Amino acid sequence: MTQGTTPQFDRRPGVGQAPELCCEGRRYAPGHTLHLSRIKGGNQMHDVGLIGGTFDRFHAGHLSLMAAGLSKCSFIEAWITSDRIAHSKDPRVNPWDARVREMKEALEEDASRVTFHVLDDNHGPAPAHADATAIVCTDETHDECEEINRLREGSDLSPLHIISVAHVAAWDGEPISSSRIRAGEIDRDGQPWIPESIRRGRVILTPQVEAELKQPFGQLFPGPENDPCVAMTEVLAYVEWDSGPIIAVGDVTVRTLQDLNRSADIALIDGLTRREPWEGADAINSSLYDKALRCSSPAGSLTPSLLEACEQAMDSWKEDQVTHLIQVEGEEDLAPLILHPLAPLGAVVLYGQPGKGVVVRRCGEDAKQRCRRLLSEFISAE
Repeated sequence: MTQGTTPQFDRRPGVGQAPELCCEGRRYAPGHTLHLSRIKGGNQMHDVGLIGGTFDRFHAGHLSLMAAGLSKCSFIEAWITSDRIAHSKDPRVNPWDARVREMKEALEEDASRVTFHVLDDNHGPAPAHADATAIVCTDETHDECEEINRLREGSDLSPLHIISVAHVAAWDGEPISSSRIRAGEIDRDGQPWIPESIRRGRVILTPQVEAELKQPFGQLFPGPENDPCVAMTEVLAYVEWDSGPIIAVGDVTVRTLQDLNRSADIALIDGLTRREPWEGADAINSSLYDKALRCSSPAGSLTPSLLEACEQAMDSWKEDQVTHLIQVEGEEDLAPLILHPLAPLGAVVLYGQPGKGVVVRRCGEDAKQRCRRLLSEFISAE
């Protein structure tokens, strides 16, 4: 059975983040609605068609593949890659049950024409399936379908009709894929997480957004202000097996991680705490990081300079696990609103809440959706 290939994602050992819960109706991830056109059977050519793949974070490309199959076949057997195989490629792949549940919810009543099975090898039943007469694939897996047909001919079975479906392009012209979604590059409809307005020029925080940001964006780990290591020790135990990177915002947070011998993978500092110079910032050791960057972002605003620095650091970490210390001239307080949209799923963003402790937020599609919405509510400084 043909299935898409997923690049290995280098990470610290451990399991991936818990899957996002499916939402009611046609909501297939937090903040997302699948744009599903009614699938028409039309003049169906085949009784049974086969389709195989991982189908993680069911997206617009997956929908196109299923729609093509259902338009040519009365019924589809969907062979979904087992957790054993999928997690060997990327531990962040959602469990088999969650992936199937998302497919059923997206297909709605058309799911009654699909049966779901565990795919635990490369080809599944396709080389010996006596009832199927068609197989659905993407252009990149067409050759595998040809190989399946060669195996069928060796068993005196008729070749399967190959229904080859082109990839659905994202906003940048590149294909929508589950690996790109897990890498944090695009949403399930292929749209970017960073609004274009953030790239055009400096934007200013509005009172409405400021009011929403007063509540901690994540889980608070309480601890004494005069000993931030207490809360941070609990945080490190909590995120020990996360897929990374660990992103720290704020001088006290960055320095505390350093004192505990676990420097952040991406750290942002501005030399301030409570908007006042902090003498402890001088002890932050830039040599603990592979690279250092500088940018500017005045208080209460976000700038292309900050965005570019965060993008450079995030891309370098994704590609080669390169760590960065980013020195912000101005303030880094609003940086998490940019960092979540840029980060891969499974990243962890930490920041201190003065007098209370450390706030921890795992990066998921729900966090990205919230940040994109808030970013779109900033106003231009010009």
